[in-house]
Amino acid sequence: MFDPVEKLKEYVRHASVSADPAFADGMRGARDCVAGLLRAMGFAVEIVPTALHPVIVAKRGTNPQWPHVIIYGHYDVQPADPLELWQTPPFDPVVRGGRMYGRGTADNKGPLMAHLAAVGRLLERDPNLPLQITFAIEGEEEIGSQNFKAFLREHRAKLADADFIFMSDTALPNREQMVITTGLRGLVCFEIELTNARTDLHSGLHGGVLLNPIQALAELCASLHTPDGRVNIPGFYDDVRDVEPWEREQLAKLGLKEKDYAEFLGIERFYVPPGYTPFEAIRFLPTLEFNGFGGGYQGEGSKTVIPSKARVKISCRLVSNQEPEKIKQLVFKAVRDRAPKGLKLKLTEQHEATPYVVVPPDRPNTPKDQSPVLARAFRATDAAVAEVWGRAPLYLREGGSVGLIADLKKELGLDAIMMGLFLPEDNLHAPNESFDLGIMEQGSRVAEKVLERVARG
Repeated sequence: MFDPVEKLKEYVRHASVSADPAFADGMRGARDCVAGLLRAMGFAVEIVPTALHPVIVAKRGTNPQWPHVIIYGHYDVQPADPLELWQTPPFDPVVRGGRMYGRGTADNKGPLMAHLAAVGRLLERDPNLPLQITFAIEGEEEIGSQNFKAFLREHRAKLADADFIFMSDTALPNREQMVITTGLRGLVCFEIELTNARTDLHSGLHGGVLLNPIQALAELCASLHTPDGRVNIPGFYDDVRDVEPWEREQLAKLGLKEKDYAEFLGIERFYVPPGYTPFEAIRFLPTLEFNGFGGGYQGEGSKTVIPSKARVKISCRLVSNQEPEKIKQLVFKAVRDRAPKGLKLKLTEQHEATPYVVVPPDRPNTPKDQSPVLARAFRATDAAVAEVWGRAPLYLREGGSVGLIADLKKELGLDAIMMGLFLPEDNLHAPNESFDLGIMEQGSRVAEKVLERVARG
């Protein structure tokens, strides 16, 4: 059996930044590192090309009577910039205080290594385990899984007979409490640009006689929310489902305090729609957020111009039952209706993701046709977490988006058990990213128990 900590170091050393072609060698190295590890464990490994970065598909077990689980992960990572803020080089991993520091340790190389170690131990102990296991490990998650949906459509036969997906690309609130993520928000991203004059103008010679695009855009943006924080677009909330009482009860068990959360964020007060706590709002409500606003002179000192253009970047987080295309059309219509006359409006569509929700067994809203293997896996997860963590997991929706989970559901009809393994202090996507090696071992032990129980029924 391999040493997961040493293998994780080797894996992190490959600078697999999918967004930058300069890191092509790192992408190949990370891919080959994982593929080699799977081959050594007895898996039949295929490197499936896509339009950009390949997908690793590794299989063991061919008996169609056995349960079949897909374990998902991704071998790409975020860029490490700004490099000057790292205490140690981002692709030269070091262990300090029970943590491994390096880009990708928590997202997603460490969590994937926990699953690889679990499978390795399990198969070493029982080479004839009656379980089909397929690893599907992609290289584009950090750039929106651009080609994963096409991969699913073109290679459906490689995955279509599976029973459920098992993965760890979601969060824990703290070391003491395991959370199984049951929902991810969807996403619609776009940019608005307003243009007036053909070029920037002298504010003394021309000020006061034409509408400044920054002012016009600020007023347009201000119209998109009501004073109580709700999105001010007709139909925006029409498809939002009510929160189930059991979901509020699960969230309440975390014992979160608004004061502590405000101090953690460094803010004085929260701004959420009536009837929701901040912790509920980030899980159960859709949003419209301004991610960047610009126009005119941005350098040091002053430059007294009326800018020709102003632009804003916007993202909408969507919840269960909202369709990205429908929301996009509602928002675009509101923007076109409210844009000031005489200015040129340009709307640029960017990426989107569909929201996803899975309901564990034995809840009032559990689907009656839920897969029995999925239900078995949820119950196995409940028992395994209780054994390893010393307390039952909580089942909570999360505020972030992982669009490929909804793609897997749409294309293959499969639901996912999403076992959180990274912590708030892990600094995902930021300098000095790290991963708690104790959490990695605990997560690996849970995964091993879950897979064995699913196999044995």
